[in-house]
Amino acid sequence: MTYTAPIGDIRFALDSASDLWRLKDAFPDLDADLLGAILESAGEMAAETLAPLNASGDRAGVKLEDGVVRSAPGFAAAYATFVAGGWQGLAADPAYGGQGLPKAVALAVHETVHAANMAFGLAPMLTLGAIEALQAHGSPEQQAVYLPKLVSGEWSGAMNLTEPQAGSDVGALTARAEPAGDGSYRITGQKIFITWGDHDMAENIVHLVLARLPDAPAGSKGVSLFLSPRTLPDGTANGVRCLGVERKMGIHASPTCTMGFENAVGWLVGAANEGLACMFTMMNSARLNVGLQGVAVAEAAYQKAVDYAQERRQGRAEGAPTKGPSPIIEHADVRRMLLTMRAKIQAGRAICYATAVAADLALHGAEDDAQRAAKAREDILTPIAKSWCTDMGVEVASLGVQVHGGMGFVEDGGAAQFYRDARIAPIYEGTNGIQAIDLIGRKLSGDHGAAMMALTAEAQDTARAMRGSGAATRVRIGARLAAAADALSEATTYLLASARRDALAGASAYLALAGDVTGAMLVAQGLMRAPETEAARQAPAALFFAETVLAGARARVPAITLGGDVLFDEAFGA
Repeated sequence: MTYTAPIGDIRFALDSASDLWRLKDAFPDLDADLLGAILESAGEMAAETLAPLNASGDRAGVKLEDGVVRSAPGFAAAYATFVAGGWQGLAADPAYGGQGLPKAVALAVHETVHAANMAFGLAPMLTLGAIEALQAHGSPEQQAVYLPKLVSGEWSGAMNLTEPQAGSDVGALTARAEPAGDGSYRITGQKIFITWGDHDMAENIVHLVLARLPDAPAGSKGVSLFLSPRTLPDGTANGVRCLGVERKMGIHASPTCTMGFENAVGWLVGAANEGLACMFTMMNSARLNVGLQGVAVAEAAYQKAVDYAQERRQGRAEGAPTKGPSPIIEHADVRRMLLTMRAKIQAGRAICYATAVAADLALHGAEDDAQRAAKAREDILTPIAKSWCTDMGVEVASLGVQVHGGMGFVEDGGAAQFYRDARIAPIYEGTNGIQAIDLIGRKLSGDHGAAMMALTAEAQDTARAMRGSGAATRVRIGARLAAAADALSEATTYLLASARRDALAGASAYLALAGDVTGAMLVAQGLMRAPETEAARQAPAALFFAETVLAGARARVPAITLGGDVLFDEAFGA
């Protein structure tokens, strides 16, 4: 498969929609030329090294042989190229070999990786999470031993949460960790659905594992986090092995492993019984990156659909100047699908990069108040980025199949893989229903709606600025944004006053509306900040989003305010 990094669209989302250059004081060495060089180089690596392996990796898959997962042909060499380029450590601390760049810049690089080859991109994505978890919670000794190797990419990381009987209920896990008397522990248990839990591309795999100490309280308050590498620091093999790999709908070249921990040596990360809080550092990193996967696979599906629509001839388009079959891109309904794809990618990309910029500001803001505000924005955007963008990725990939017609349903056409690959993203790293529960249950109620009301007020300010610009397109976008922000404000007020069951019934619809408004607001801000030629290039998709998505914002409110009775009055299967 082919892929071309959309550098212009990425720069619009970074420079204009998410206002990257607010970080200039914290990252004085970063300038527009350096950013451009990074993105161009990453795009070349993705296009030349990763994209050619996407379809072949999907066909070949992975194999468990002699207790080791063998990666798809070409993946090990591609990983060596990725490591040699220093791509893993872009945002990591220079003290451990990282380049100390903003998280938002690293996210942009990883968009090109995921778009070119989503199955491959999952490996460095999990390592990113391990790096962040150890930077935040690891002991100095753990950081000294493991971070340099993870940051370089010589070693990879894996996150071990799920167990067969527990699913998403982490509090129900039963893996145990017994003190060994020397500061280490012996971990026993089984974990399932472990992405890149074993492979032959890196020298070592650093497993971060949730388990229970012998005296741990029941439930999630009794979970601790442990570091347990495949190979111990002295070079001996640890009691960690892959018991099997799943046969999956998509991402065939990404091993999804059942991992067995058999008296495996491990070390406590952070405090005892506070493993869930530590793991959330890794999970929040993964959630943003999974949201980005939705954007990336949507971009890949969009590029494939555009190429096909330009080549495929069928029927005579209305108003076509010549007789004979027209390229299907000249038919109005095909153009509608393609513009829907582009408009939703534009909004999703802005959401993801704005979340990353907020995370950077939360760490590097000039003042405490600015840092707190940025952290509140990051917290409320993370479940939106994960859920809205992954649902969007599935929708856009499905439209890509539709553009291809019958060839979209045939594997040789290539469009089907994007749909199959995209479908996992709304499920893992916390299903999108869990993201909606998190949004209203933790983020919205946690600060009594302050962060969401600040976002809504900003959307109204943006709408006023757009309407006051005098430019016809911006006036139309501003009018739609104002009405949608009003709808979001009304829904927020309802949820804050509702009983929990009623609020939960409308949670997913509320997250969808919040994503619509956030994406439109950020793109509108980008139109006002961008140079005129770039704003003109981005405006048609923004207007289409306003008139086809934001226009339905008011209609979302009844689903949010319906309450729980209608759900629980239904006797399913009776």
